[in-house]
Amino acid sequence: MAKHFSTELEYWVNNTKHKTIASLNELADEKGFAILFLLLMSIPALPLPTGGVTHLFELIVMIICLELIIGRRSLWLPKKWQKRKLPKTIETKTIPFLIKIIRWFERYSRPRLAGLLKHRLFSPIIGLIVFGFTLGAFLAPPFSGLDTLPSLGVVFLSIGLILEDTAILLFGILVGLLGVLLEIGLSSIIVHQLSRLF
Repeated sequence: MAKHFSTELEYWVNNTKHKTIASLNELADEKGFAILFLLLMSIPALPLPTGGVTHLFELIVMIICLELIIGRRSLWLPKKWQKRKLPKTIETKTIPFLIKIIRWFERYSRPRLAGLLKHRLFSPIIGLIVFGFTLGAFLAPPFSGLDTLPSLGVVFLSIGLILEDTAILLFGILVGLLGVLLEIGLSSIIVHQLSRLF
């Protein structure tokens, strides 16, 4: 599935009646965590106003990260969340856009250090990294756009996991780190300027 995941995702969009987290997880199989990271964090990765819906997605991602950190192999979410239908904009705009991006990566990617990705210690480490980036996106000031880079980091990292390409995964980690550092730096500057005023 890794090499042609875009085809699988396109089939899911066109043929699944109830597009929920549960049905997406069935598609995902062993890559469920990465696919949910990709889908849920693609919304805050867009530099657009989202009316606060991104915070719900970020909370779900952080819960999933905690499951990875404690060593769970299968996804657990409250049934109410699993059965919640994905917003129509995700179905009609976000997922088709993601399919194009994934197809581009599929043309150039190849398995790199795929064995490392299957190591038992790897999942908790990825859980910690994604948790950190997602928390950074969650804490970004509203309408600042500072949640974009940490979220993009998770998106690229997830594509690397799905395609089993460590190079893409490392690129995602670099983007996420840059975003978090930028957020910390700008926040400290703002706090310093405010403290001088008051």
